[in-house]
Amino acid sequence: MKIRLSIATLVATLALPALADRLPVPGNPVYVEECGACHLAYPPQLLDAHSWLHVMNGLDKHFGTDASLDERRRSAITDFLGRNAGGRKTGVTADAKGQPLLRISDTAYFQRKHREVDAATWKRASIKSPANCAACHVNAATGDYSERSIKIPK
Repeated sequence: MKIRLSIATLVATLALPALADRLPVPGNPVYVEECGACHLAYPPQLLDAHSWLHVMNGLDKHFGTDASLDERRRSAITDFLGRNAGGRKTGVTADAKGQPLLRISDTAYFQRKHREVDAATWKRASIKSPANCAACHVNAATGDYSERSIKIPK
């Protein structure tokens, strides 16, 4: 019995890194439709609620694009992001002065996970920027960000 328990514990421990890189796919059709029309519908837990609120309140100048929505849809997405925001796994997404980070790629979580990626890699035409998760994380749309599913394009 002890051997079975030890084997089960070992298997579970070895599976933890894979589970740690799984982020649930957003289950909100309005969020996926609106935000996913231009980029990957990022897992909400990659920013905290304060950061998402600032992102959603600045859609008229959303990283150089007017991504404005009607109030009903904006409010629904803001509520969804706030309810599903990160914090526990990804940490607080604010700078040293407490200002909310608006780019996932500026968070400590992202920086830690991508510390081995050379700056020139982000500039490749096949990647374009750190915001293009799906360029390297081939299963990002399903919430799989594990190292096993990374293929960095040339």
